[in-house]
Amino acid sequence: MSHPVADYLHELYLIPGVSVPETSGYPALSKLLNAVGDSLKPKITAVIHPSNNGAGIPDGGLFSRKELKKHGPDSPALFQLKPERGVIEVKALDADLSSFESSPQVRNYLEHYGQILLTNYRSFALWSWLLNQRQTG
Repeated sequence: MSHPVADYLHELYLIPGVSVPETSGYPALSKLLNAVGDSLKPKITAVIHPSNNGAGIPDGGLFSRKELKKHGPDSPALFQLKPERGVIEVKALDADLSSFESSPQVRNYLEHYGQILLTNYRSFALWSWLLNQRQTG
């Protein structure tokens, strides 16, 4: 049986060098976040490219499964939902995540969505407006 992190790293390894740095790993990232989300209560689903809800278009949104089920998988309303668990922003592999801490994009997402998971595919930083602190891992 494989491990979600091992699968994630393997999928990233297989991405050709000519791909777009920020977007090429979306499928692998989505699978990893959904594997982690399956273990949470409530279960959380990562949706790549949710719609603009007033703060720009994040790379992903984190939704509770209960909220997604309410609207159904084919509902146009699905992409109008505000991600209740925050948004995901992906930066290039060589990006220093701490350099984005006070960027207008991060501040805007924090004010609008309350939480942002920032990643460069190797590192992850979680900023939460409610906690007013940054957590890295």
